[in-house]
Amino acid sequence: MLRSLGQRPVSGGDEDLRVAELRAAVSRLRRQLAAHPAEFPDRGIAEDELAALAAMTIEGAPEIPRLRRSLLVIAGAIGSVSALSRGLSEVRDAVEGFGQPPRR
Repeated sequence: MLRSLGQRPVSGGDEDLRVAELRAAVSRLRRQLAAHPAEFPDRGIAEDELAALAAMTIEGAPEIPRLRRSLLVIAGAIGSVSALSRGLSEVRDAVEGFGQPPRR
């Protein structure tokens, strides 16, 4: 099976496994956030950005700079909510699966 540099092999179709992993991680964090009982100031921001990330995974190969920006916004919005830290780490790991940003 041929694959582009930095891509993982795909199984059962044309979908990049990185996109599937990101979709799953975003879905889990969205469920965790929805179930979290406490309100916090930036909850709406986190929900909106997670929805944007979910949409990116449906549209195909997401833009890496946009993924990284979304991750920063989500981390800023929910980073202090310890109950969501594992889900946030899973999203971060999935975003990092798309490669490191170029060095300046």
